[in-house]
This record gives sequence, structure tokens and C-alpha cells, in this order.
Amino acid sequence: MEPAPPSAPARLLPLAALIGGNVALALGPWFVRLADTGPVAAGFWRVGLALPVLALLARANRQALRGIPPGVLLAVLLGGVLFALDLASWHVGIGMTRLANATLFGNSGSLILMVWGFIAWRRLPRGGEWLALAAALGGAAVLLGRSLDISPVSFMGDLYCLAAGLLYAGYLVILQDARKKLGSWALLTWSCAASAPVLLVLALALGEPVLPQGGAASWAPVVGLAISSQLIGQGLLVFALRHFSTLTVGIALLTQPAVAALAGWLAFDEVLGPLDLLGMAMLAAALVLARAEQPGRLKRPGG
Repeated sequence: MEPAPPSAPARLLPLAALIGGNVALALGPWFVRLADTGPVAAGFWRVGLALPVLALLARANRQALRGIPPGVLLAVLLGGVLFALDLASWHVGIGMTRLANATLFGNSGSLILMVWGFIAWRRLPRGGEWLALAAALGGAAVLLGRSLDISPVSFMGDLYCLAAGLLYAGYLVILQDARKKLGSWALLTWSCAASAPVLLVLALALGEPVLPQGGAASWAPVVGLAISSQLIGQGLLVFALRHFSTLTVGIALLTQPAVAALAGWLAFDEVLGPLDLLGMAMLAAALVLARAEQPGRLKRPGG
């Protein structure tokens, strides 16, 4: 007897999770802007507040947090350090450039990984890879030029977000083998455990206020950041990604800059002109093409 086909809600659930996860991650930069702390300190609270919940999720899903081979654990801890630097650079950039730019450049890890693959495999691009590179270079040039027209500060913000994308690509490379041996929640738990102290030390070294300054209500943005980016966004994507191809995941990723642009417009009066939209479309197309050309499934843990 053949099993009954899944109901309509069951078929739609992974798609809803994929879109919802991207929307939750896209709200992260908005929470960073609202946080009554320094940007790096907001990153500390993002991973620190989520850490106990991630550990509970790992235990609930029977993913081992102990007895991990030393080599795997070392790779995860080193990856966590890179993740901390990624968040620090990205959060600083969020405060300097437009939210849509920050989201696009912060998600450039898949493009950077594609370039890394050419170096590692000692081959030239082929097929859609050439088109992805051309679209990425053209889109980035347009967006960087527009930011420079706005102000040198906005231009530097773009560069910080690009640096974050580079650091995140390094994070993925280091964890390439560990991701095959650890469950998603266990990996996130150990990664955040390594990230939190690095972010705290960086925030203190930069002289940032670490504790929210405005009373109980001022905790809302950092709590919202932890819930939206590190728990809801990650949780929904962990569930959804196994149901879709990399091309579908890449297309869904475009939800993030769209939501970020809307948040930037509504909350901070960030208006996008025709050239901005052209550059974003080119860079977004490059991200989709890069993911379509890669067999692995990439996602930003923090969006």
C-alpha cells in the first residue's frame, strides 16, 4: 500500500519556512541599528542570548555536544572566531551604509566561495560562473560608486560589509568537514560559544557600551536580534534547506535585500534610486547564479 501524499499544508510548510527564515534574517540589520549598545556589543548579545536556547535545541534533537573529536572541535572553535569577526565587521558596516547594501554585501560569501573554488581547483570559470562574476563586479561597482556619492562613510560601510562576506566565506571553508560530522544545532552551539567571548573583548576594546543604557525597554532590540537572526531565522532555515535545491535557496535569498530595503525606507528614510536598483539587481542575480553553480547549500547564520 502506497503512503498517502502529503497534504497541502505539509507541502507548503517548507516553503513558508524558507521565506520566513530569510525575512527573519533580513530584520537583523534593523535591530542592530535600534540597539542601545555598540554594534559589536549587539553581536555579542545576538550570540550570547541565543546560546542557551541553541544548546537546548541540540540536546532536544539528540545532537552530541560532548565527545566531539579534537580536530573537529578545533575547527568549529576557529570557525566561531571567524564568525565573530564577520559579525563585528558586518554590524559596524550596518551603522554606516544603507540596510539594503549591508544585506547584499554581507551575503556575498557564496560569490567569494566560488572564486575560492577557482583557486583551490586551479581552473578558470565556465558557463554561468563567468556571468555571475561579471554581474557581481558590475553590481558592486555601481553600489560602491553610489555610496561614495552619498558620503565616504557610506562607502566605508560597504567595504566593512564586503569584509564580513569574506570572513563568512572563510568560516564556511573551515567548517566544511565539521558540518558533515556534527548536527546543525550542535555546530551552531559551539560556534556561538567561541564567538561570544571574542565579540565581548572586541566591544570592550573599542570602548563600546555593552549593556543597553535606557532601562528594561532598551533590551528589546538586542533580544529581538537574538530571536530573529540566531533562533527564528536559523531554525526555519535548518528545517527548510533540506527540501530545496541550491537555485531555489538562492532565489529565496533575494527576500533579504528586499525586506532590508523596505525597512531602511520605512524606518530610516533610505531612498533607493534607479542606479541603486540596477546595482542591486546585478548583484542579486550574481548571488543566485553563484549558488546555482555550487553543489553545497550555503546559508548566513546570522543574516
